[in-house]
Amino acid sequence: MSDPSKAANNFCDPCFKGWAKPGPIPPGARHDVVEVPDGETLDAISGYFRLYQLKNGHRFSTDDVLTAWYGTSWCPTACKALDLGSGIGSVGMIAAWRLPGAQFVTIEAQDESVRLARKSARFNGLEARYEIRHGDFRDPNILRDDELFDLVLGSPPYFPLGSGIEGDHPQKIACRFEVRGDISHYCAMATKHLAPGGFFACVFPTEQLERVEAAAKNAELTIVRRRPIILLEGNEPLLTLFGMMRSDHLPPSFRKQTWVEPALIIRQRNGHVHPEYAAIKLAIGFPP
Repeated sequence: MSDPSKAANNFCDPCFKGWAKPGPIPPGARHDVVEVPDGETLDAISGYFRLYQLKNGHRFSTDDVLTAWYGTSWCPTACKALDLGSGIGSVGMIAAWRLPGAQFVTIEAQDESVRLARKSARFNGLEARYEIRHGDFRDPNILRDDELFDLVLGSPPYFPLGSGIEGDHPQKIACRFEVRGDISHYCAMATKHLAPGGFFACVFPTEQLERVEAAAKNAELTIVRRRPIILLEGNEPLLTLFGMMRSDHLPPSFRKQTWVEPALIIRQRNGHVHPEYAAIKLAIGFPP
């Protein structure tokens, strides 16, 4: 166990490098001593919210930040939200910070990720409105048919098993490779559990656009908007954010349209964070 006095790490300090933390201080942050076991870290994610992560396992990324931001931006009044394949909780907890009145259900299969997510939910004071279900979201018993959500979020694994170097940690492998399902399963689950007018937000590699379009079509979803993501100014977009709705929730004239938004640039040529992405980080309560 690491030194708990050091682990407290000024959780309640209202400023960080000149940036004023927004939002309420969660109950877990009020503790004088917060213990962080060896092999884990407790990292800032939104305002005073923190996230437990393994030092050498899967850690939250730009993909997660963008998925949570995109979904909550285009569905800002969601009362109920579902996070599929929720991992350590990065997407869901950012969204919960952005939607303080919403009830959340998250579903994750990996034991270690569920354990970490539950610790984070407790630290952030979310347990009363943030249910973490342990299991494969393809299991027909994991959700009742009558459970509907205004917002569904997903950061699916990008690659089929065997299509690349899978990594050195089981947690990383399942987050990057399609161990328990692919984009088609995310789309099918979204269709089944979207409330009327609900919104499904996800992220996927731009070069696999055809896979997303086929998955959406087979699930009777319409991609109403998408936004390419350029990681370094001047390069081609590597990722795309997608916003989908059930086709039968839209007028016929709208079902064949996709609004392609201007590309979002993460870093400028000089390596500095792009001003728009800095503003997005501010919007999710993270240092710009």
